Amino acid sequence: MNRKHFLSFLATAGVTMTTFKAWAKPAELAKEIKIPPFLQPGDTIGITSPAGYITTEQVQPAVQLMESWGFKVQIGNTIGKRDFSLGGTDDERTADLQQMLDDPNVKAIMCARGGYGAVRIIDRINFSRFKQQPKWVIGFSDITVFHCHLNRQLNIASIHSKMCNSFPSDWSLAEPVQIETILSIRQVLSGQDVKYTAPPVSGNRNGRAEGSLIGGNLSIIETLAGSASDINTDGKILFVEDTGEYLYSIDRMFWNLKRSGKLDKLKGLIVGGFKIKPEDPGDEFGRTAYEIVSEKIKEYDYPVCFDFPVGHQKNNFALKCGTKHLLNVDANGSSLVSI
Repeated sequence: MNRKHFLSFLATAGVTMTTFKAWAKPAELAKEIKIPPFLQPGDTIGITSPAGYITTEQVQPAVQLMESWGFKVQIGNTIGKRDFSLGGTDDERTADLQQMLDDPNVKAIMCARGGYGAVRIIDRINFSRFKQQPKWVIGFSDITVFHCHLNRQLNIASIHSKMCNSFPSDWSLAEPVQIETILSIRQVLSGQDVKYTAPPVSGNRNGRAEGSLIGGNLSIIETLAGSASDINTDGKILFVEDTGEYLYSIDRMFWNLKRSGKLDKLKGLIVGGFKIKPEDPGDEFGRTAYEIVSEKIKEYDYPVCFDFPVGHQKNNFALKCGTKHLLNVDANGSSLVSI
């Protein structure tokens, strides 16, 4: 069918070009993000382990603190379960997470720890009830799989933050920043406005941007490329962090972001903590993490900030993935405000 006949067909069918463009628009761009209800005192937070193994004793500090916040806590069947490094078999982890997603009494789900395992069960989960009654899914590191999937497939916001294995067993020994970052989980869950700041860094690029916040662990984002959980970064503020990677691996992963178009149409880029794996003598990569990133984004003009307080580190603040934020980078440093 040639173009003239095709347009005639649309007119005959009562379809305008405006309608056609709306129909052809990618689903994740056409839909507004769904924000789960914020928690009230007495609400229940479920704890499950969709990735790595964790003991019942190790989650107790988190249980006690969240109960002191006025919430009830429901410990899932995977806590204490073990299948080598995993928190139970794939079937057990799937069933535990599915039960909490479907349970109307559970208002938020705290993933107990990261590690590895989320990608093994993401395609087994049935999100139909969850779509009707969204709730907060909380975690980071390997839990980036869920953040990306919820954003791309369901347009539902989630919380990137510390998990149970980051709660100190003795609060009197905890550093102020450690306490502050854990308390930020309560702030976000309760719907309070948050603002995070970072000091100026020589590699920062000044600017101001507003957009939906998306991201997480860089290596996880890379492995999701081409899958149903692959994120769309167009018009968004992207944040990334990682740990235990060689400099050349970070370079490779940023090339992946660039070559897959994920850096092209950003509103802003936030680079969090990167714990670099020591290089072998004589096999040095010869570039810093700052230089690696700067090389990939030099042709763009959006704001960029480094050393932001998110990642595998004590200053890992809670971020609302999928929701609108304002990023500002200037001579005084950088700030991120939820709006």
